Amino acid sequence: MKIEQIYTGCLAQGAYYIESAGEAVVIDPLREVEPYLERAKADGASIKYVFETHFHADFVSGHIDLAKKSGAAIVYGPNANPSFDAYIAKDGEEFKVGKLTFKVIHTPGHTMESTCYLLKDAQGKHIGLFSGDTLFIGDVGRPDLAQKAADMTQEQLAETLFDSLRNKIMPLADDIIVYPAHGAGSACGKNMSKETTDTLGNQKKTNYALRADMTKEEFVKEVTTGLMPPPAYFPLNVMMNKEGYDSIDEVLERGQHALSPAAFEVAANETGALILDTRDPQVFAKGFVPNSINIGIDGNFAPWVGALIPDVKQAILLVAEPNRVEEVVTRLARVGYDYTIGYLEGGFEAWEKAGKEVDRIKSITAEELAAIAAKEDVHILDVRKNSEYLSEHVENAENAPLDYVNESMLKVDKNKTYYVHCAGGYRSMIFNSILRARGYDNLIDVKGGFKAIKESEKLKVTDYVCPSTLL
Repeated sequence: MKIEQIYTGCLAQGAYYIESAGEAVVIDPLREVEPYLERAKADGASIKYVFETHFHADFVSGHIDLAKKSGAAIVYGPNANPSFDAYIAKDGEEFKVGKLTFKVIHTPGHTMESTCYLLKDAQGKHIGLFSGDTLFIGDVGRPDLAQKAADMTQEQLAETLFDSLRNKIMPLADDIIVYPAHGAGSACGKNMSKETTDTLGNQKKTNYALRADMTKEEFVKEVTTGLMPPPAYFPLNVMMNKEGYDSIDEVLERGQHALSPAAFEVAANETGALILDTRDPQVFAKGFVPNSINIGIDGNFAPWVGALIPDVKQAILLVAEPNRVEEVVTRLARVGYDYTIGYLEGGFEAWEKAGKEVDRIKSITAEELAAIAAKEDVHILDVRKNSEYLSEHVENAENAPLDYVNESMLKVDKNKTYYVHCAGGYRSMIFNSILRARGYDNLIDVKGGFKAIKESEKLKVTDYVCPSTLL
C-alpha cells in the first residue's frame, strides 16, 4: 500500500495518490495530470478511480483530463450533479482498489455534496480519512461558500456541518490519520494549522470545532465569526469544476505563444489584455512594461491572481523569466485563468533592448523610511489583511488591505506621498503596481515590509494582540 500526499504550497492544497496491488486512486487532483499518470506508470498500476470530495471553489480540479487520459471513473458523493459523466456514490458505498477499500461518508455542510473517503486496509482496519474541506487540521470548512447553490444560509449550512462532524466523523477511531484537502493559507477555512495531517484523536483534543461539550449554537457562532467575503473567482471555479473546461494541453499551447517586443505591444493595444509580470517584486520595481501588474510567481501567486483579476476569461499577456513561462501558464490554469494569449519573448530585457518605454517604482528600506519619518510627517499604508493589522502595526499607519484594493484605493490622495508596506514586500508591490497602472505615481514601496520595519526598531509599533482569525 502506498499513500502519497501531493501538497502544493501556492494553493495550500493536498491531492492524494493511493496505490495497492496494481490499482490506484487519485483524490482531488490538480489541473495538470501528468504527475499522477507518471506515478501510476512507475508503479505499474492503473488509475481506477478519481475521487472528488466536492466541487472545489479555490482551484480547478484535473478530474476530467485525468479520467480521459487514464480511463478512470470520476466519483462524487451524494447530491453532486456534474455536467459530465461521473458516478454518484451512495452514502456508505464501498469501492475496492487493489487490497484496499474506500468507504463513502457523506458529510454535507461545507457544500451539500461534500464527501469524505474512509480508507480500510486488507484486514478491514480503518487507516485514514480523506476529509476534503469538511475537516482540516485545526479547523473545519467554512459554511458560507455554497449558500446560493444550496439555497441555505451560512448558519443553516453550519448546522448541517455540525451534524456531519458529530454523527459521521467524530465516532471514528482516534488513531486514524486525517488527510485534508487544504492547510494554512487557504481561504477555504479561517484558522488552519501548518500541519497537513494529524490523527483524528488529536484533532478531537485540539480543534476548536470538535470540542466534545460544544453545543450546535456555539459551533455555528464560532465557525461563522470572522468570515470575510470569499474571493470573486471562487464561484467561477465551482462552475468549471461542475460543467467542464478546456484540456490543460490546449491551455498550455495557447499560453506559450512567443511574442517579440513589437508584437507584444501590438497585442496589448489591440486585445486589451492584462499585462501580468511575474518576476520578483524588487526586480519588477527597477523596470517594467508600463501598465503591468506585478504578482510574483514565488509567492501565493494563484490565490492573488484569483482575488484580484475578477474575470477568469480575461486575456493575459505574460512577462516572466524565460525558463518559467510554462510554470506560470500552468499555475494560472490551476485557478481557471485559461486565456493567456502569449508571453514576451526574451523577457523584460528584450523589451528594454528594443528601446520601448519603461516604468519604475521607487523602493526604500525600513531604515530610510525611519530617517524620513524623523524629519517630517509621513503617510504609511499597511496593505496587509485587517486581522494582521489589528494584531500589530506601525503607529499611525492606515490599513488599506490589498484584498479590497478598489476600496483601499479610495484612501489614497494623489497629492500626497505614501509609503506602502505589507508583511514581507510581496503584496505591497502588487498594490503599488495596480495603482501605478491606474495613474497613481505617488506610492513608494518599503522593502521587506513590516518584518523589516520591526527588525529595524526605528519606528514605533503597537503592542501585539493575538488574532482571532487568519482571514
